[in-house]
Amino acid sequence: MAKILIIEDDLTFSQLLEGFLKKHGHQPFVVHNVKNSYKILTQDSFDLLLVDYRLPDGTGLDVLSHIREKDFNYPVVIMTSFNDVRTAVRSIQLGAIDYITKPVNPDELLMIIGAALEKKTVKVQPVAIEHEDFIKGKSTVADKLYAHIDLVAPTDMSVIIQGESGTGKEYAARTLHAQSKRSEKPFVAIDCGALSKDLAASELFGHVKGAFTGAVNDKKGQFEAAEGGTLFLDEVGNLSYEVQVKLLRALQERVIQPVGSTKKIAVNVRIITATNDDLLNSIHNGEFREDLYHRLNEFKILLPALRDRGSDLELFIDHFIKQSNAELERNVQKLSAPVKDLLLHYDWPGNLRELKNVIKRMVLLTPTDTAGLEALPDEMILSIKQSPKPAGSDLKAINESNEKTLIIETLIKVKYNKSKAAKLLNIDRKTLYSKMERYEIE
Repeated sequence: MAKILIIEDDLTFSQLLEGFLKKHGHQPFVVHNVKNSYKILTQDSFDLLLVDYRLPDGTGLDVLSHIREKDFNYPVVIMTSFNDVRTAVRSIQLGAIDYITKPVNPDELLMIIGAALEKKTVKVQPVAIEHEDFIKGKSTVADKLYAHIDLVAPTDMSVIIQGESGTGKEYAARTLHAQSKRSEKPFVAIDCGALSKDLAASELFGHVKGAFTGAVNDKKGQFEAAEGGTLFLDEVGNLSYEVQVKLLRALQERVIQPVGSTKKIAVNVRIITATNDDLLNSIHNGEFREDLYHRLNEFKILLPALRDRGSDLELFIDHFIKQSNAELERNVQKLSAPVKDLLLHYDWPGNLRELKNVIKRMVLLTPTDTAGLEALPDEMILSIKQSPKPAGSDLKAINESNEKTLIIETLIKVKYNKSKAAKLLNIDRKTLYSKMERYEIE
């Protein structure tokens, strides 16, 4: 049984969610706004937070920011009815572990909750390489990427890995470590975006007892934990100016000084950093030290966005289907033509992370061997209507385009109940089926 905090302003939906979670053995608590969520988070602890994106006095991102600032260690799932995966990507950047769109599918919700509760929620921990989650692409872009990794991995050069959220920056860092001369030593990953300003120096360099309120014992920092190995600093641009100064000194002198101590400790660590922003812009804006950037940037690896990886996308789709089949005990072997076309032409703003989540959800919601459009998230299906309108003054083509969009939106609204869709569209079922076939709507 898990204690789950629901932050949701829709009273009817929150009551349904509360009853559903109780039925499945969980202990839910409900608040309806950001202010009350802050209050209850100071009074109690939880195993998981389900947070609505749009709240009366703020957004789910405000809750995520508050959790980071207070250094709470709770997995958070964002719920949104705005069909905007970019909101979800921003949520994940701020620390959410997943997102789900409304109307919520019960099986999908249970899958996400189960996965969230199984994950270790510590933010700073040594990690192992997870080869099963990734495969090498075969495109020219992929060949260039792995050639760069093979070239720099055996050296001790500091590396910056730059790429959009979800492109696999941590996997690239793990690969660099695995192919280095330090592979038998620790690989320690730190999410700098999840570190509070007050505790970042302590996490990196350690502290001595009494250094600050709450420092009841001496603590080793992650530099010492990674001794002889590799320290991976994800989203390094989020470090405060004060911590950047200390990090630069550690790299220059190869020594660290725990918070509250006068003792200096020699360290032998290779530094790999990652960022989804160009740090040169942060330097220009006065948010990142230029001298630290040059220390970190002995070699830069640019990870391409999924939409730029060409034929690799089909390889990744097949890989994640096989992985999800094994995990969820399904047998999806084929994609319907509309599903394949949509997967191959979607923009994928969340990159590999989004692709993996979409495929896993699709497999879960497909009881047969062929996946249909109904198993894909609504925001992806709605992207069909964003295709270019017919040019010129061809009235017939324009009307057909509008008609196809209306049919798709209506089907989504009634969850593919074709009788209800036909009634709303004021046509009979036979006509609806004929138009769906004509427009290749599954």
